[in-house]
Amino acid sequence: MYASSSVSKRLILIYVLAIQLLLINSELSLNTTNDYLNHTCLGSQGKYKTGSEYEKLIKHIMKRFYINSIRGYDLFGDSTFTAVLQCRGDSYGTKCQDCFVTALAALRRRCPWYKGRIIWYDQCLLSMDSKYSVGQIDYDHNFCMSNAKKVVEDRSEYIKVWNILVDDLTELAITGDNSTLYSVGEKRYKGDMVYGMVQCAKDLSRKACQECLWYNSFHFQDCVNYFRGARVVGRSCTFRFEFYPFIAKQVHNI
Repeated sequence: MYASSSVSKRLILIYVLAIQLLLINSELSLNTTNDYLNHTCLGSQGKYKTGSEYEKLIKHIMKRFYINSIRGYDLFGDSTFTAVLQCRGDSYGTKCQDCFVTALAALRRRCPWYKGRIIWYDQCLLSMDSKYSVGQIDYDHNFCMSNAKKVVEDRSEYIKVWNILVDDLTELAITGDNSTLYSVGEKRYKGDMVYGMVQCAKDLSRKACQECLWYNSFHFQDCVNYFRGARVVGRSCTFRFEFYPFIAKQVHNI
C-alpha cells in the first residue's frame, strides 16, 4: 500500500512539473517567433550605384541602427534619405537587434540596390526611403493577413467586439504618459477572449497614429471582418487580434 501511494505521488509530481514546463515554454514562445511577413521594393525611387554617396550613407546609418537597435527603435531623416527601424513593443534588446540583422540581410537580398525598400517581420520592420518622410503617414504600403477560420455565430457582435477593442487600444496607445504608441489588451467575446495589439512608428505624432489606425481598420474591413484573427501591417502603423495570447504577459483587460 505504501509503495503504491509513493508511486502515485511521484506520478502526480511529474505531471505537475510537466504542465509547468509546458506553460513556461508556451509563454516564452509568444514573442520569440520572428516570421517573415512581407516586403516591397520601391522601384519608382530608382537604384543607387556601388560606391555612391547614397550607398555610403546607408552603410553609415545601418551601423548606427545596429548599435541602437537594443532600444527597440531608431530613425534617421534628411532631404535625401529616411530610414526607420521599429521593433514590436515587447521586442527590445537582443531580440530587436537580431530582427534588425535578419531584416537588413533579407532586404539586401530581395531588393538589391533599391533606394527605397521596406521589409516586415513579426518582430520588426525596416524601411528606407529616398526622400524625407519622417512623421508622415504612409497610406500606400499596407497589407492584411487574416486567419483561415471564420467566426460562425453572431458575426455582428464579433465585429462590434473587435472594433471596440481596436478603438480602446488606440486610445490607450496615444493618451496619458504612454509615449510608446503601443498597447495590448483583450476583450471577451462569448466564451472566448480576443487578444489585440496596436502600434505606430515612433516618428508619428499621437494624432497621426490615431488617424493611421482608423484608416487601416476601415480600409481593410473585408480582410478582418468575420475572421478568427487577422493583422493589418504597414510602414506607419499596425494592429493585430487573435483568439489566443500572442504577446508575453498580455494581461490588460479593457
